[in-house]
Order: sequence, then C-alpha cells, then structure tokens
Amino acid sequence: MIVRQLSETTVNRIAAGEVIERPASVVKELVENALDAGASRIEVVTAGGGKTLIRVADDGSGMVADDLALAIQRHCTSKLHEDDLFRIDSLGFRGEALPSIGAIARMVIASRHADEPHGWQVALDGGRIEPLRPAAIDHGTRVEVRDLFFATPARLKFLKSDRAETAAITEVVKRLALARPDVRFSLAGADRGALDWPAVAGDGAAAARVAAILGDDFLDNSLEIDAEREGLRLTGRVSLPTFHRAASTQQYLTVNGRPVRDKMLFGALRGAYADVMASDRHAVVVLDLAVDPREVDVNVHPTKADVRFRDAAMVRGLLVGAIRQALAGAGHRAASTGGTATLAALRTATGGGPSWRPTGPDRRPTTPFDWRAAPARPGEADDFGEFPDDDSRGFSDRSGEPGGFGGGSHLGGFAEAPLAPFAGFDIPSADARGHVAPLDAAAEARPLGAARAQIHANYILAQTRDGLVIVDAHAAHERLTYEKLKAQLAETGIARQLLLVPEVVELPEEDVARLLARADDLAAAGLVVESFGGGAVAVREVPALLGRDDLRGLVRDLADDFAEWEASDRVRARIDAILSTVACHGSVRSGRRLRPEEMDALLREMEATPNSGQCNHGRPTWVELKLADIERLFGRR
Repeated sequence: MIVRQLSETTVNRIAAGEVIERPASVVKELVENALDAGASRIEVVTAGGGKTLIRVADDGSGMVADDLALAIQRHCTSKLHEDDLFRIDSLGFRGEALPSIGAIARMVIASRHADEPHGWQVALDGGRIEPLRPAAIDHGTRVEVRDLFFATPARLKFLKSDRAETAAITEVVKRLALARPDVRFSLAGADRGALDWPAVAGDGAAAARVAAILGDDFLDNSLEIDAEREGLRLTGRVSLPTFHRAASTQQYLTVNGRPVRDKMLFGALRGAYADVMASDRHAVVVLDLAVDPREVDVNVHPTKADVRFRDAAMVRGLLVGAIRQALAGAGHRAASTGGTATLAALRTATGGGPSWRPTGPDRRPTTPFDWRAAPARPGEADDFGEFPDDDSRGFSDRSGEPGGFGGGSHLGGFAEAPLAPFAGFDIPSADARGHVAPLDAAAEARPLGAARAQIHANYILAQTRDGLVIVDAHAAHERLTYEKLKAQLAETGIARQLLLVPEVVELPEEDVARLLARADDLAAAGLVVESFGGGAVAVREVPALLGRDDLRGLVRDLADDFAEWEASDRVRARIDAILSTVACHGSVRSGRRLRPEEMDALLREMEATPNSGQCNHGRPTWVELKLADIERLFGRR
C-alpha cells in the first residue's frame, strides 16, 4: 500500500464535511463571524432552502485587502490571541469555515474596512481562488454562497426538502438572535416569509427579544432566573411546569453567548423539572450560562454545539438548584393558557348554535334564529317533558281555537299559558351549598378567590374579584400532601434499612470505580455500597422506603448515569415516586363532598405551598377564567 499526501482541494472538502453539514451550518458560521466582527445589523437572504443561495450581510468592522486574502486560507484566524487555546471568548475563528465553504460551493466575499476608501472582493469556485479586485460596498462584510455542495454532489442526496432546510436556517438564526438582543436580525428570501427582529436595549431588552421570538404566552408563563455560584452565573427565563411542549425544540441554551445543544445541560433541565412535569413533556427555556472561558472547552465538536466544563457537577448543581428555587417561589402559579384552552373548548362545544357576537347597540345575534333547527321545536316534546295536552301540537291557545293565539298577540298568547318547566324562571336560584355562608370579601381578593360551590363531587368553583377559578380538589390535595411528605423527609433525613444479606451486584471494573468514588453521595441518599472484589459492589443499606425492590437494576442504572452525566438523582427520584404514590392514596378522594370551610382551607393552603399549581404528574391543579372572557363568550362584550 502506497502512502500519499492528499491534495489541498481534497483536504478542504474533507474539512467541509466536518463543519458544513447542511445549509443551516453555513448560516451559523457566517452569522457568528458577523457577530464577532461587532455587527449591529445582520441580514440573511436564502433561496431553495439555502442550497441555491445564502447571502449574509453585516455592518461590522470589515477587512482590508490583506486580511481578506488570508481569511480564505486554512488555519488563519483573527480570534485567537497569542495562540491561547485555553481562553476562547469569541463564537469562532474568522477564516475557520470560509475555506471549507469555498471548497464545496461558489462563494463571493466582499468586505470594506471603515478606514478604507473602497472595499475588496474575492471569489472561490469549488476551492479555486480568483484574484482580489476592488468592490463597491459600504463598511462591513457580505458573503454570498451559491450552489452549495455542487463540488460534493453526494452530500446533496442527504439534504432534506427546501422547506425543512429553510426551517433549520430559521432555527439557527433564532438561537443567535435570542443570545444577542442588541443586534438587529432580518431573514428574507423567495423560500420564506420575511422576519425582522429589531435591536433592543436597556433592562427589558432580553424580555422584549424573547417575546418577539417565542411570543407573549411564554413571557407571561415563565419565571426569571438570575443565580450565581463560584464564578458561574445563570440568567434567563424558564417556563412554569404547566406550560410545556412535546419536544425539546424550544429549549434555548447558550454558554457565554454561544448557542449549544449539550447533553449534560439538557439532562440537568430534565432533572430540574422531574418532580413537577410528566416525563414525556419538555419545558420551554431561554438560559445563558456565563463562565470563565478557561473553565469550558468549546472545541470538542467541529460545529461547537457540544461543550465540556471543567467542573460539570458545579454547572449541573447551579442549573438544577436555580430552576427548582424559582419553581418553588412561584407557589401556586399555573399557566395562564389553561383558561384560554378552557374557553376554546367551550366555544367549540357551543359552535353549532347561533353566533351571539354583538353587531351594534341592540346586541342582536349575527345569525337569524330558525325555529325549525332548534333542539326544542314548538309542538314537540323536549327535554323538559311533554306539553300539557295534544292541542298544543296545533299551536292551539287556551280558547280552543286551533292555530290561533286567542285573538291576542303572539307573545300574549304564550303569556296566558306558560310552559310548566319555565314557571318561576325569573326567580334567582343556584346550588344552595354555594351560599351557605356569605361571600368573604377578603377571600375573594386572594389569588384563588373564595370557594362558592363544589360540582361533580371533585371540582371547586371559587370566585375572584375579576373571574372564576376551577380547582381539581383531588389533584391539588395530592400535591399538598406530597410537599408535606417531602418537607418531613428533609427534616428527619432518609431512614436507612440494614440488609441482613447484602445484595452483590457484578459490574465492569470502571463502573465499580465510579460508584465507589461517589459512595458518600449515595449514602446521603440512603444507599450504602462497598467494594466486593474487583468487579462487584455489595449493597449494605437501602432507603427504608425502597426496600429490596430491583436493587440490581437500580445500581446498574446509577453506574450508567455516572458514566454519562457524572451525576445521578435516581435514588432520590425513586423515593420521590414512592412519596407521590403515598400522597395520591392519602389525598381527598374524588367523590367526597367538601364543606365550604374545607374548600376555603384547601385554597389557602395551595396559595402557601410551593409547586401547588400542578399535580405530581405535571397536570394543572386549577384554571382561571377571567370575567371579561366569560362575558365575551356570552356576547356581552
């Protein structure tokens, strides 16, 4: 076998395969270069999902002719000071991706430094570099990439549809725009609708950019995070547990302003919400972690999507602790979208009838009433019972003249013979249990209001000053009981049970070493393990709540967690699951009728208990309907 050196063109194309996976990768590299150049405005234009055209223009510092000539050469950068690979405070290296892109596409770069009288332009065609020439351009840089992967057609076969590639580009720009609200971002092209996020400044800049990209619903149903520990600082917003999504696509994480999709950070997010959200649901978060660049390695992946922390346990502890503290401080809060969903369901249920939206001062229905389509037509039996006699089927009045109205008006005829079920309909009536005690004005002013009634032997109706609250009594009491059990466990500690016969679990030596290295942490959670030869551990004590239920599986899962995450909450998670089951069986059972004072006591305790806005399974314990929305539902607004 003969050893030979690859050509420069082949080397560049191999490098391009590592960095440029799809059109969105090109946009990411070019936009990051623009941000590192100090741009305050970045414009992205695409066509054909980025396969036909990608153009990124910025108003950054620009480059002089000599810098532009070097930027398209491999291993040239303006972002590494004194060759210090341990302190990278930029989003990437200028020139790192440009030769790779130029090797697989047709690329033109035009740039002008603010101190230069005119700009310069260079073109690359499948790796072939053309001479520099003057260009008419304002200060900044414009990079135009056409026919992506034309030099490596095999890669084109693995790209998705134009729509999917366009969506991926939008997602990349969204992540960068969330990280830099001080920069204006615009997206346009023949393959998309135009998007524009103006630059915002001041104290509310981050919230304004979040609202512009993720919507006001997230802003209204999220909690602000600002936590610091030993040189690490975590800032941003996280959603309430009852505001969630089916996938993790709306979890935006940045490290020192760099968007990342790091497994350890996502695992920490799952751990933070494990006790308040169903396992198949995902929180919506926008978080930035500020850390000393020397404490994080951003070059472990060609696209820099993954990072490695010097002290991963510290980072995980900060993220989990900050989110749990914020959720506990939210108390009884639940997502405001619950009321909106309830109203939407009501509108759907009543959508078949006439629309009672007001059309003017007289508030008449917009759809005329047709008695032939009514559920209770004149002359027929309805849900209230039969008419008094057979003559009523012929619209007879009480004078015995079929078809007549007794010589009076239409209304007069019916007024003389009202239907029995509607007798006394004008007299106020309601469930008496809601009026056993007069309305407590002080309770009505509380967040969950004053209890007025219980319906279907499970749901509490409470009146607030500006709306109506519906509480799932069983789910709410289940969460209250669960939080009490956890508080008691935290005060007394986890009781341990000594096993008469230790459980021996055989494992690879590396897994044994990981478990023994964290033996103290496991003992604090109630699980005592000791070495048992070179390839096994012996479990001496277990949490009293767990017993010996599948100890082998638990120990193996712990070893897997330590191998992947360097941390594990499995023991605590299993204890919490048992406490949740105990709380479920010890809570108010559906079907039990509560006295007014019991209902009010439940509401007051919910207001004072952390995480009471959702049950142990992540479902909301209460929803609120604003009075204005209810009135709008009935056409009063």
